[in-house]
Amino acid sequence: MRERWAAGALCALSALCAVLLTGCQSPSGLTGGESGGEDASGDGRPGGGTVSGSAPAVVRPSGYGAVFLAIDECSSFGTVSFTEVPCDSERAAARVVAREDGRAGDGPPCPATTDFVLHISEQRPSADEDGDGAVSRGYACMRGLQPPHPGDPGGGGGPRTIVGDCVHDAGDGKVRETACDGEGERKPQFKVVEAVAVRTDCPASTGLYVRLGGERPVGCARPL
Repeated sequence: MRERWAAGALCALSALCAVLLTGCQSPSGLTGGESGGEDASGDGRPGGGTVSGSAPAVVRPSGYGAVFLAIDECSSFGTVSFTEVPCDSERAAARVVAREDGRAGDGPPCPATTDFVLHISEQRPSADEDGDGAVSRGYACMRGLQPPHPGDPGGGGGPRTIVGDCVHDAGDGKVRETACDGEGERKPQFKVVEAVAVRTDCPASTGLYVRLGGERPVGCARPL
C-alpha cells in the first residue's frame, strides 16, 4: 500500500512539473520592418519627411533590417514612398552610402557624389503587416544602383554642388544646378572649375562664386 502511494505521488509531481514548464514557455519573435520618407536638395542636408507613429519600441533582429537603411543597404524606387529591400532584389534602386541620425540640418553633409537624400522621421510602431520596429530620425545619402547618376560632376542634380557641376542663374542672387550637357530644363551658364578656401584664391577667369560648403567652401565658376 505504501509503495503504491509513493508511485502515485511521484507521477503527480512529474505532471505538475510538466505543466509548469509548459506555462513558462511562450513563442518568441523579433520584428523588423520598413518605412518611408522623402528626399531633398541643397548642401547635403535634406528636409521634410513622411514617417510618423507612436507605440512602444520593438527590438529589431540582427542582419537585414536590424537598422533601417544602414550603410550598404538598399531602398526601392521612389524618394517620397519607399521601402528597404535586399540589394539583389529587382525592386532595389539605390544603395545607402552614408547614414546619419538626428535632425538633417544638424548633421554632416552627404558625400559629394550622392544622387539623392532620403529623410527619415522617427517611427515607433510595435507591429503592423510588415512587422515594423523602431526607426530613429535621420537621413540616408543614396547612390543609384544604375546610371545616370545626377550626383556625378556635371550630372545636373544631387544634394550638393561640386567641382565639375554646371549652374544657371535662378534670380535673387541664387543659382541652381543643371546638366552640363545641356539636356536639362535650363541651359548651363557657368561651370564650377575649382573649390578654394577664399574668393581671392579663384582664377582670374572666374565669373561667379558658388557656395559649396566643406573645407573649401567657395566654388570658382567660369562662364560658358
